[in-house]
Amino acid sequence: MAQKAKLALYWAASCGGCEIAVVRLYAKILDVAEFFDIVFWPCIMDFKYKDVEALPDKSIDLCLFNGAIRNSEQEYMAHLLREKSKVLVAFGACAHTGGIPGLGNVANRETIFQRVYDETPSTVNADGVRPQLSYQVPEGWLTLPEFYDTVRTLAQVVPVEYFVPGCPPVKEQVEAVIQAVVEGNLPAPGSVVGASDKTVCDDCTRIKEDKRIRSIYRPWEVIPDSTRCLLEQGIICAGPATRGGCGGPCPSVNMPCRGCYGPPPNVVDQGGKLLSAVASIIDTQDPAEFGRVADAIPDLLGTCYLFGLPSSLLFRVRQEREALPAKQAVEQSKAV
Repeated sequence: MAQKAKLALYWAASCGGCEIAVVRLYAKILDVAEFFDIVFWPCIMDFKYKDVEALPDKSIDLCLFNGAIRNSEQEYMAHLLREKSKVLVAFGACAHTGGIPGLGNVANRETIFQRVYDETPSTVNADGVRPQLSYQVPEGWLTLPEFYDTVRTLAQVVPVEYFVPGCPPVKEQVEAVIQAVVEGNLPAPGSVVGASDKTVCDDCTRIKEDKRIRSIYRPWEVIPDSTRCLLEQGIICAGPATRGGCGGPCPSVNMPCRGCYGPPPNVVDQGGKLLSAVASIIDTQDPAEFGRVADAIPDLLGTCYLFGLPSSLLFRVRQEREALPAKQAVEQSKAV
C-alpha cells in the first residue's frame, strides 16, 4: 500500500471558524482521511508539539495554518510548521490578511492590558496584577507565551505558498485546495486558491444603477430593498473592494459584504479602495455636507479595515499612542 500524504492543521489567533470550515466537508472528510495521514490537528485530536518537532523536515505535504500571529507560541509554531511542511497555506482571513484579531493593531499590549485588567466594569484588580511569562508553583513552573504589541499575518512571519481567504473559507474552497494537492495540480506559488480575480460585486445579483447617496446608514437602522445595491442605499458594503469567489452570500440575505476575502488583484490597500468607493457616491461637493454624511460611519478604521489592518499600508496605529489610556487610544483610532 502506498504511503499516505501527510496533512497538518493548526489554529493560531482566530475564532476557530476555519476549523469548522474543514469539518463542514461532512462526508468528504472521510475522503480526506483516506488520502491523508493527519499528523497534527490539536483542535480535533490529542497531538503535542513534540510530535511535530520529531517529524523530519518537509515531511508534511500540506499544512493549513489558520489564525494571525499574536504571541510567541504562535510565532514558534509558524516557524516549526514552515520547516516541516512542503506546502504551507495561509488558511482563512486571519492568516491571510490579519482578520478580526488584526484590529488589535489600533493599540498595543499595554493599552490592551489596561482595558482588560484595569478598566472593564467587572474587573476587580486593585493590585494591578498582570499575566507573567513564568511562575513557580509547588508542582513546578507554569509558563505563558509572550503577548506581542503587534498582530501580523502568517506571510509576515514565514514564507507561504498559498492563500485561502474567507471568514471562514467556504467549503468549496477547502475542497479546491485539498483537491489541488491530491491531483498535483497546484497553481503558481503565491496564488490565492479557491477565489476569483473579480470582486464581490461581480458575484452579487443586486441591481446597480449608479445612484448617489445623501446619507449613510448602519444595517440595523433601515430595511433595505432586497433587489438594489446596498451601497447605493447608503449601507456600507465592502463588495467593490473585496475579492470575489464566495458567491456573495452576505448581500443575498440583505447584509453588506464585510470584506473577509481581502483585496481584489492589483489593489494594494483594501481599506483605501473601500474609502474611495464610498466617497465617490456621496452626492455633494460641499465639504461640510460631505463631512456630515461621512460622520455617520461610527468607526472608519474598523469599517474599512475590519479584516485587513495588519496587511494594509497602515499596518498599525502609530506606536506614539502607547502611553494613552485604552479608551482614549480607541477613540483616536476612530479618527484615523
